Amino acid sequence: MTTVEPVQPQSPADVHEPAPGTEAPLAPAPTGGRSVTDVPLAELDPEIAEVLERELGRQRGTLEMIASENFAPRAVLEAQGSVLTNKYAEGYPGRRYYGGCEFVDVAEELARERAKALFGAEHVNVQPHAGAQANAAVMHALIRPGDTIMGLELAHGGHLTHGMKINFSGRLFDVATYGVDAETHLVDMDKVRATALERRPKLIIAGWSAYARHLDFAAFRAIADEVGALLMVDMAHFAGLVAAGLHPSPVPYADVVTSTVHKTLSGPRSGVILCKAEHAKKIDSAVFPGQQGGPLMHVVAAKAVAFKIAATAEFRERQERTLRGAKAVASALTTDAARAAGVDVLTGGTDVHLVLADLRGSALDGQQAEDRLHEVGITVNRNAVPFDPRPPMVTSGLRIGTPALATRGFGDAEFAEVGEVIAAALQPEVDTAALRGRVADLAERFPLYPGFEEW
Repeated sequence: MTTVEPVQPQSPADVHEPAPGTEAPLAPAPTGGRSVTDVPLAELDPEIAEVLERELGRQRGTLEMIASENFAPRAVLEAQGSVLTNKYAEGYPGRRYYGGCEFVDVAEELARERAKALFGAEHVNVQPHAGAQANAAVMHALIRPGDTIMGLELAHGGHLTHGMKINFSGRLFDVATYGVDAETHLVDMDKVRATALERRPKLIIAGWSAYARHLDFAAFRAIADEVGALLMVDMAHFAGLVAAGLHPSPVPYADVVTSTVHKTLSGPRSGVILCKAEHAKKIDSAVFPGQQGGPLMHVVAAKAVAFKIAATAEFRERQERTLRGAKAVASALTTDAARAAGVDVLTGGTDVHLVLADLRGSALDGQQAEDRLHEVGITVNRNAVPFDPRPPMVTSGLRIGTPALATRGFGDAEFAEVGEVIAAALQPEVDTAALRGRVADLAERFPLYPGFEEW
């Protein structure tokens, strides 16, 4: 493969227009006389082809345990890498601003109807490019700049779009936050109610990016009704568990539910909005033309595929292994040996697909622990814990997820071993080579995308 040399940036003073008649000829494309539109990637652009090949090797040869990542099924990759990439389709099925949309209309209708059936929603919009765009569209639709929103504090496990100061949500709206109890690390609904009564938000957001227990959606609904607020639930992390019937559904309680379609759903990286019928027109108008132009129809088609897969018995069984795997990892990190090394688990365990390791008593900070696991072949992300004494780029915790390994086929025995490896890697004395060997063996036993070499 070709080695790519880094390109040094040029200052404006270094850039000169060529003298007339001295322009360098355009470099011929390496196509053997064929049109560049007909040449495979590896031949046309070997540098990018190498990036894809090496990334496939990384995914195959390591254990992916970032809680927000998963492996999209082959059918999802095929739909996303399809000719639907070429189609502009501003508007909605039957009401487009471009011609030639008769087939992409079918794809979008399938995605909408499958999501409605999967989650029991009255209305679905499948056009958001990402979860952040879905959240922005909801706020665009239902509240006005300057209104008060209330969400879980970022440092306690909330998301950027739930009111972070430099995010659009924090810049456009007055933000009230709720947090977790300092001892239990659980959301205290009495304090949520007290904050809501004091601040009178127009929109209450229930959802998280790093929280390992179920939220009480009925209690959030009651509080929202008491203060006259709308309730939005961001289920980006746990949507796959909801689809499988293994996590309480927020749909009966919330005015609007947003989600990504990757993470536990293992679809394409994108967003979706579920809402009550009374909000449908406002939500659709806020997505287009309010927040976005043309939808990404290849991604919409891939969402339809993901929703179809999520309705299968095999998908439910995978989510069951995801949950059991997270509990196995939590158990490994709450042994006497782990605690002796200063490692603990927030809330003492998990109800979902992730485990939040607390390293405040460890010799390792979050960055060091992330690096240690990377050395043995396990990919996780450092994560702040509530009331974290360390800065956000260092942190005192790890967020460890099991969805990708469950997709890969890991069962109870494998997750138990993974938990042992993680716990051993966080000890003061570590045999990195031995742990790396165990990880390599697990990766080899569960091949990823076998026989698939097209990245």
